[in-house]
Amino acid sequence: MTASPPVQVVDVRKTFGRTRALAGVSFDAGHGVTGLLGPNGAGKTTLLRLLATVLAPDAGRLRLLGGDPGDSRQRVAIRRQLGYLPQEPGFHRNFTAFEFVDYVAILKEETDRAARHRDVRRVLAAVELDAVAGRKIRALSGGMRRRVGLAQALLGDPRLLLLDEPTAGLDPEQRLRFRDLISRMGEDRAVVLSTHQTEDVAALCSHVVVMDRGAVRFAGTPAALTALARGKVWLSDERPPEARLSWRTGEGRHRNIGDAPAGATLVEPTLEDGYLLLLGDQLLEAAA
Repeated sequence: MTASPPVQVVDVRKTFGRTRALAGVSFDAGHGVTGLLGPNGAGKTTLLRLLATVLAPDAGRLRLLGGDPGDSRQRVAIRRQLGYLPQEPGFHRNFTAFEFVDYVAILKEETDRAARHRDVRRVLAAVELDAVAGRKIRALSGGMRRRVGLAQALLGDPRLLLLDEPTAGLDPEQRLRFRDLISRMGEDRAVVLSTHQTEDVAALCSHVVVMDRGAVRFAGTPAALTALARGKVWLSDERPPEARLSWRTGEGRHRNIGDAPAGATLVEPTLEDGYLLLLGDQLLEAAA
């Protein structure tokens, strides 16, 4: 019998007042890194909060690690096996890195002090912060604070890891370091990563779910998303009327996405091209 995937989302809906945040979202996430890709306001953070059992859906069904988070006993068991990095972790800035992670470990019911401290030291070492464990969080760089957030999410060696925009605000070197950490985390567990950075998905994810306006627009491999733009990306010296999206590159030519005219100089698409082709009109409306 084939085991069910760690994350199953079936026709999940969520509204806040008159705002429809999720409008019938369905997808599965297996082991490895699954990317939730979409513009701001797509519903990614709301979905992650549902997966973290912080919120309950208005309708639909969730199965997490084989359990039903709608059942109180099963929800407690699920929480003991998941780690969650919210977009804004809410640090106690007067705590040291060790004290903050230890505080979260206490909230996670790690009651044996010696065992808890071993776990805290383990996760700080995993994110390469053991050398600054005694430093106040307010004295840490932005990249280090994000790694403190990831450390607390790794407490208890969770089977499911939920990360909301983990590379937001990081410089290129910090982003590369974080990608390395996340890729290693996905080797033996399920990781769901929310982002609006296509390069993070291309670098990390074996599966991608594209969301927009509370709905799933695509679910598949990064290669399949890239393939949506094959034959629809070309270069030109001028901005052509056929292009849905067009921009001038650093080399002085225009890179165009849409229905290529006859004789166009086609180029190999990227994952970003597939994403832009899928959501181009919505992205243009949002920017208007």
